[in-house]
Amino acid sequence: KGALSMSKKKTIVKNLNAIQNFGAMNILCTDKTGTLTCDKIVLEKYINADGSNDESKRILRHAYFNSYFQTGYKNLMDLAIIRKTEEAEAEDPRLVDLSEHYVKVDEIPFDFERRLMSVVVADRSGKTQLITKGAVEEVLGICTCVEYDGQVLPLTDDLRDRVLERVRGFNDDGMRVVAVAQKTNPRPAGSFSTADESDMVLIGYLAFLDPPKESAAAAVARLSEYGVGVKVLTGDNEGVAAAVCRKVGIDPSGMLLGSEVDGLTDEELAARAEGCQLFAKLSPLQKQRVVSVLREQGGHTVGFMGDGINDAAAMRASDCGISVDTAVDIAKESADIILLKKDLMVLGRGIMEGRRTYGNTIKYIKTTASSNFGNVFSVLVASAFLPFLPMTALQLLLLGVAYTVSCTAIPWDNVDEEFLREPKTWDAKSIVSFMLWLGPTSSVFDILTYAAMFFVICPMVVGAPFAQLTDPAQIALFAAVFQSGWFVESMWTQTFVLHMLRTEHVPFAGSRPAASLTVLTLAGVAVVTALPYVPGLGAALGLSPLPLPFFGLLFACMALYLLLCGAVKALYVRRYGTLL
Repeated sequence: KGALSMSKKKTIVKNLNAIQNFGAMNILCTDKTGTLTCDKIVLEKYINADGSNDESKRILRHAYFNSYFQTGYKNLMDLAIIRKTEEAEAEDPRLVDLSEHYVKVDEIPFDFERRLMSVVVADRSGKTQLITKGAVEEVLGICTCVEYDGQVLPLTDDLRDRVLERVRGFNDDGMRVVAVAQKTNPRPAGSFSTADESDMVLIGYLAFLDPPKESAAAAVARLSEYGVGVKVLTGDNEGVAAAVCRKVGIDPSGMLLGSEVDGLTDEELAARAEGCQLFAKLSPLQKQRVVSVLREQGGHTVGFMGDGINDAAAMRASDCGISVDTAVDIAKESADIILLKKDLMVLGRGIMEGRRTYGNTIKYIKTTASSNFGNVFSVLVASAFLPFLPMTALQLLLLGVAYTVSCTAIPWDNVDEEFLREPKTWDAKSIVSFMLWLGPTSSVFDILTYAAMFFVICPMVVGAPFAQLTDPAQIALFAAVFQSGWFVESMWTQTFVLHMLRTEHVPFAGSRPAASLTVLTLAGVAVVTALPYVPGLGAALGLSPLPLPFFGLLFACMALYLLLCGAVKALYVRRYGTLL
C-alpha cells in the first residue's frame, strides 16, 4: 500500500525495505546538476584564453571535435557543444560539415581522476591535432603555453593567475567553465596515452549556464522543516557549486574540496562533514567515502540522490539510493527509489509518504504486539486458577482472524502531522518497551472480567456457582458462557485500544482515524459480539448467548480500561518522548 501511494507521488519503490529508510532519512546527499539546477545546460560563451572574443569560432570548433568524435558517454555539456555548433553552421561556412572534413585518429577516454578527455583528429591534408578539454585547473596542469594577445606565450605564474581570475568571475556568476587545449602533430596513432597530455597550449574555455530550478529553494526549505538536511556532493568546480547553493538557500561556507577530503581521517572527516553543506570537486570514491562516514561515524540515516555513473558507488553506500527514470542504467540499478521527475519537491512528497507508511506499520506492530502480550499474560493467569480453558484454540484463532481483518484498513489510516515532521528510525527496543508497558494494562481488565464472569455472570446463567455443579451439561454451559464473555471482551479491548494507541492525542477528538479503519473495526466488533447469538454457528464454535447484565459489565470495564490506557500512554510518552 505504501509503495502504491508513493507511486502516485511520482516515486517508484524498487526495494520495499527501503521505504522505512526513505522516511527515516535525516541527511540527503545530492548531486547539483539536475537536482538543484534545471538540467538544461546551455553553452553561453566560447572564449579565447585572453578573454578577447566571447564567440570564438575556433574555440567552438575545437570543442566540437572533442565532443563529437569521442566514443564514450556524451554528457550534457558535450550535447550543448554539439547543439551550439550545429546552430552556428548555418551562419559560418568555416563550421559547415566539420565531421566530414576531419577524421578521428584516436582518443584518450575521460576518467574522474584526470578529469580530462582527449581526441586526436586529422584534416584532409594529414595534419593531426590532439585536443583536450576538461576541468580548468587540470587542463592548466598539462599546459606549458597559452595563446594570449594573438601569441603563443609560456604559461607563467602571472598568466596562470589571470586565467584563473577570469574563470572565477564566470564561476561566481554560476557558470561552469571547461578549458580547451591543443597540441599540433602529436606522435603517431596507436601509441596515445595519458602521457601525451603534456606540453599543450591553452587556447580558450567554454562557459556553460545551468540555472537553479525555481522550486529548488522552496524544496530545500521544506526538507529542512521536516528534519532532512541537504548536503551537495558534486564533482563540479567550487565556485559554480557555491553560487548555485547560495541561490537555493544552502550555506556554502565551510565547503570541503576533494583534495581536502583525502587528507582527513574518517574521524576528522565526520567532524567536518557535520557542519559542511557543500562538498566540491569530488571523485566518485570520495563521494562514497563522505556518505559512508556520515552513516558510520555520524550515526545518520543517509540518502544519496544521483543519476550518473559517478554516483553509483555513493548510492550503494547510502541507506537509501535515489535516482531518476532518465538516469544511466548503472545508477538506476543501484537505486532503491526511482523518481519519475528529477525534483526535490517530488522527493519531499515521497519522503512524507514513506514516513506515513512507516507510521502505519509501526502502529500496527506495536498495538498488536502489546495486545497479544496482554492476552498471553491473561491466559497464563487463567491457567493457574481456572478449572477449564479460558478460551478454546478455535476461539483464539477466530479472534485473531477477526482482529487481523479489522486491522487491514490501517495502511489507509491517517498519521498525525507531528509524527511526519521528524525522521523516525526503526527501533526494535521501542516495540519491547511498548509491549511491556501497555500489554499488562489489558490484562488487569481481563482478570476483572474473569472474576465477574466466574463469580457473577456464569452462576447467573447456570443457576449455581461452579463448585456446586455436578452435571456435565451444566459444567459445559458454565465454561461456554465464560469463554464467550472473554471472547467478546477481548475483541472489544483489542479493537478499541487500537484507536487509543494509534495517536498521542485523544482518539477521535484530537486525531481522527481514516473512515475505513473506523468502519472496519466497528464491523469486526459487531460481528464477534453477535456470534454467540447465531443459531447453530455459536454452538459449533463453543459459544453461548450472554445475558444482558454482561454488557453493563463490559461497558464499565471498557470505560475504565480506556482511562487507564490513556494514563499509561501519557506516562510512556513522558518517559520515552514519543508513542510510536
